[in-house]
Amino acid sequence: MRRSLVLIFMVLFVLGSAARAAEPVRLILDTDIGNDIDDALALALIHSLENRAEVRLLAVTITKDNRWSAPYVDLEDTFYGRPDIPIGVVHRGKTHEDAKYTRTLSQSRDSAGNYVFPHRITDGSDAPDAVALLQRILEQQPDDSVTIVQIGFSTNLTRLLKESGGPELVKRKVKLLCLMAGNFARPEPEYNVATDADSAQYLFAKWPTPMIFSGFEIGEQVKFSYESVLKDFNYTDNHPVAEAFKIYQPAGKDRPNWDSTAVLYAIRPDRGYFELSKAGRVSLGPKHTTVFTPDPNGNCRYLILKADQILRVEAVIETLVSEPPLRNSLSARVQRVAF
Repeated sequence: MRRSLVLIFMVLFVLGSAARAAEPVRLILDTDIGNDIDDALALALIHSLENRAEVRLLAVTITKDNRWSAPYVDLEDTFYGRPDIPIGVVHRGKTHEDAKYTRTLSQSRDSAGNYVFPHRITDGSDAPDAVALLQRILEQQPDDSVTIVQIGFSTNLTRLLKESGGPELVKRKVKLLCLMAGNFARPEPEYNVATDADSAQYLFAKWPTPMIFSGFEIGEQVKFSYESVLKDFNYTDNHPVAEAFKIYQPAGKDRPNWDSTAVLYAIRPDRGYFELSKAGRVSLGPKHTTVFTPDPNGNCRYLILKADQILRVEAVIETLVSEPPLRNSLSARVQRVAF
């Protein structure tokens, strides 16, 4: 009897360990969606990896201060069968101008007057404040469990750090910050950094957990092909990502895909898609350039993409982004409930 109990305990221990090892990445996406199309691609990639139980998208926070960004995130989440994902917006932020694809697709209706792409948020003012949402979501998570991917400006995360108790909350709950930020190949300013340089400088200096940067030079090499948009999304008449791409990008032109590389590494860091630099620290140089200083005690590293991996990374991203959603499948619902 005692031997049987020991065997049962051992089996339960092994099964429990396997379940913990396979636990999805708890992810928050911080994005300036609308300023480029790669944010929409990155969000679709997350949804496809959530279908595989590799990630759970806890929330999306937005650093583009425009009313149409949140409705577009909401309609893409809804298209992929996850309309309940919390969305937070920046106030007094950067880049107020409309983005054509977010406005167009958020307002698009069919002949009966219904939204072509259903969504509950019709204006960014209907969404909660991004920093308040970040605080609430992080408080709900286990310690050292959350990965944040920043594919926009550093506005929201810097404001989080400046909140009372913000640094302690981040240090306690966040295990990794992945950023599409900087240029580590050439001394040139990069858009996400330069647009809110003060916030970027503060974040790079004060963020208390490890940071992995996907620099401009990475996404510049990883293209999303227009041919994929034309051929790989035809399982539905109306696809928000394909339609957004066609609105944003000139016909026939492939688009560099910066943001998806940061997301891909954050969720699949052990697949060999990228190599990592040595440890160091990142700061701002002249004209808001990014300067990497090697330091074995530094909390920053940046991605390195070898030439023989470019086609592989492109193929993985295109396959995942173009994959049909599991909108109404039992497995999609179970994966979220059972997390």
